[in-house]
Amino acid sequence: MVIKVGITGGIGSGKTMVCKVFKLLGIPVFYSDEESKKLLFYDADINRRISKQFGTAVIGNQGTIDKGKLAIVVFSNKEKLEQLNAILHPAVALRFEEWVKEHHESKYILKEAAILFESGANKQVDTVITVIAPVGLRIQRAMQRDEITREQVLERMKNQMNEEEKIKLSQFTIQNDDEQLLIPQVMKIHNLLLEGK
Repeated sequence: MVIKVGITGGIGSGKTMVCKVFKLLGIPVFYSDEESKKLLFYDADINRRISKQFGTAVIGNQGTIDKGKLAIVVFSNKEKLEQLNAILHPAVALRFEEWVKEHHESKYILKEAAILFESGANKQVDTVITVIAPVGLRIQRAMQRDEITREQVLERMKNQMNEEEKIKLSQFTIQNDDEQLLIPQVMKIHNLLLEGK
């Protein structure tokens, strides 16, 4: 039976970098945010439901959902973010279950999700790794990666569970502060998971 491992962390913590190390070890990774984006663009039913929920404010020039416009609407309004998540999360959860079946021969797999606990996706996994980093570094990384302002990063941080809570709910923690080496931390967890611990 494949062990399902959730990997989470706040915006800018460096979850993707950690996932890349696991992938180099041959571990399959399911990226929840990427799956959400695919659903947003390729699932006609989800597109229709989002358009109905949010109206023309989120529609781009091509008549499809504009990710940037949608982000502006939802990240400044917790209620609207919850409405979007209520549409996307069940569909992502369903896709994850199908994906797990495709990787049933792996000893363990990773489900990467920024809001693993907030969305209830932690109920789909057996164990959780939280990636942590100092707030200043997280802000800097997110600003560079997403080309957004400090205020926009802070707004998104407000919609995420704080690190202390995530750590309490997790079985493993990886410090991604550009000082401690990532590979030894990943290898330690990798070996424990291979042993079924």
